Order: sequence, then structure tokens, then C-alpha cells
Amino acid sequence: MTDAHPDSGHAAHEHPPVDHDHGDAHDAGSGHDQGPAQDQDHDPDHDPDHEHPDGLKGFVLSLFRPHSHDTADSVDSALESSTEGIRAVKISLVALGVTAVAQLIAVLITGSVALLADTIHNFSDALTAIPLWIAFVLSRRAANRRYTYGYGRAEDLAGVFIVAMIALSAILAAYESIRRLIDPQPLTHAWVVLGAGLIGFAGNELVAEYRIRVGTRIGSSALVADGLHARTDGFTSLAVVFGAIGFMSGFPLADPIVGLLITVAILAVLRGAARDIYRRLMDAVDPELVDAAEAAVRDVPGVRSVDSVQLRWIGHRMRAEITLTVDDTLSVVKAHTIADEAQHQLIHRVPRLDDATVHVNPITRPGIDHHAATGHHRAQPSADR
Repeated sequence: MTDAHPDSGHAAHEHPPVDHDHGDAHDAGSGHDQGPAQDQDHDPDHDPDHEHPDGLKGFVLSLFRPHSHDTADSVDSALESSTEGIRAVKISLVALGVTAVAQLIAVLITGSVALLADTIHNFSDALTAIPLWIAFVLSRRAANRRYTYGYGRAEDLAGVFIVAMIALSAILAAYESIRRLIDPQPLTHAWVVLGAGLIGFAGNELVAEYRIRVGTRIGSSALVADGLHARTDGFTSLAVVFGAIGFMSGFPLADPIVGLLITVAILAVLRGAARDIYRRLMDAVDPELVDAAEAAVRDVPGVRSVDSVQLRWIGHRMRAEITLTVDDTLSVVKAHTIADEAQHQLIHRVPRLDDATVHVNPITRPGIDHHAATGHHRAQPSADR
């Protein structure tokens, strides 16, 4: 969408958002400079001053702070991203269901109360994928006169629900650990319990890795949070494993002690997931994306300056609002052409950007105020970069 203000007044020209599906139609020889902004595809809420620790420290941190540098040679459309998200939810839901059924069989064999609690936990937590599934389906619906930006925010609401479930997992893990510390329970068929716990951990960790990878690729903080949720479920299964090992080693208190340590690990996961969802709800973006958008617009011929850049996530897709300055002698048609090219460059060079509204101002001359009628309505926030 473009908005042009010529020197003679404030005439506006608008057109509806165009569906830019950048597939094979834009190859390396198409004449569209992709620019440096597409060298790396950063996590949406990624700190530009990040570090990448190596070795064991880097592996441990990656469990709690998933990070991606996938290349972004082409940006998936919103529809394709939603479809991929739905597919990830379906596949992971089936995988967690199979894992929980395998654990249930072990419960029937052993009668283990600890394993029963873990199995019920896995069954119930697998169902938390359903709100996210619904959110992805809703995000495919077209905008209307009530929901003028569409239904992408449903994904962020699902993320809030998932974060709440991770918090509940931490509370339950702490409660069970303290209860078993006060009142230790005997364990039968320890080898079966150990095997079932390993199945639970492996199933949940595979699902976690899959959800996090897909969520990072399509820009869905909610799907990443659901992956972290599956990881916390894997931690609780790991507590069952260590409990069985401790019992077989003559140290039955290993179960509750490890459970308390795993509670701390779940809290670490909770912190990262809550931070990411909070940033989405507060319209936070990676400052590097703002720099990329500003550079894309500044490179357009005819642009004298870039006055403001605003980006916001709506679900796993992004929208931009840009204000730029051009010569005050241009016609409406010429100003619109510049704004349209600015929008085109933005959609090419900013990952996961669906649409941009570009507002064009004429250059300011001494004694002329092009915004006299609205100047006193404009907020003047402090620049925080």
C-alpha cells in the first residue's frame, strides 16, 4: 500500500496488498537486488549482539535458547508458512500420541505410579498442540471489516496458553518431587520403567527439535514455544529414568532429587519461552530487520530520506509502515511510483514481510509546514535504538 503527498496538497493513492509469492519468478538474474539483508535469516526476536558459545556450553544453551541462521533466498508466503506449521503440529501430535501409548503399556505392566503420572502428563500436554493448530487455521482466513489485519494474532494467544502450560509443568514437577522426597514409594519392574522413561524422553525431544526447527524457519514464536514445551515433557520423563537408576543402585531418593533439578531446567525453558512470546505481544522486532528495511528503502531512486520505519509481527508474518521524503516538485504519479518501488524492495529484502504501507512526504522548505493541520496530533516518542 502506498500513500503519496504531492506539493499541491495531500492527495492519496492506495491499492490493496499484493500477494507476492517469490518463487522461481525472481531468480538471480531478475534484476532485483536482494541486498545484504538476505544473507542471514535471524530469529525474529534475536539480539544483534549475540554470541555463539561452542562446545558443551553452546549445546546446553541451545536447549533453552534455540537459534537459527538459515539462509533466506526466498520468503515463504503466509499461506505456505501456515500450511507448514499445521503439518508440524499434526506430525508431532501423532508422535507424542505414540510415545504416550507406549508408556501406557509399560504402566499396565509395572503399575508404576511415577510412570503413570508421566504418561498422563504426556497425554495431556500433547493436546496443547490443538490450540496452536486452530491458530494456524485461523491465520489463513482473510481479513474483514472487523479483523482488518486478519487473524494472525491468534497464534500469539496460543503461545500465551503454551507458556502457561510450561509453567504448570514446572509446578507439577516441583510438587511431585517434594512429595516423593517426603514419602518415598517403592518401585517394581524398574527396568521396564527405565525403558519407558527413555521412550518418553526420546519421543518428546524429537518432537521438540522438529517443532523448534519448523517454528524458527517460518517465524512462529508460538510453535517454538510448543517445541520447548515438549522439551520440558522430555525432562520429566528423564526424571523417571534417573529415579529407576537410583532405585536399582540402592538410592531411592535419587528420583525426587533429580526431579527438583529438572524443575529448575523447566523454569529455564519457561523463561526463554515467556520472553519470546512477550516480545511478540509487545511488537518487538530484531533491530537488524529495521536496519534492513531502512537500507532497502534508502536505495530506491528518488528517496531523499527515510523518516521512520515501523515493523510488527502478526503471527508468523510481518507488516511494515514506512515514511520517506521525496522532492516537492514531483507529481502524484511519480511519488506513487517511488513509494511502490520502496514497497517492492521491502518485500524482497526483509524476511517474512507480507505487506508494507509507504507514506511519502514532500521535502520541507523554509516557511512551509506540510503537516500544519495534523502536527499537534502527532506523538513525539523518544528515539530508542
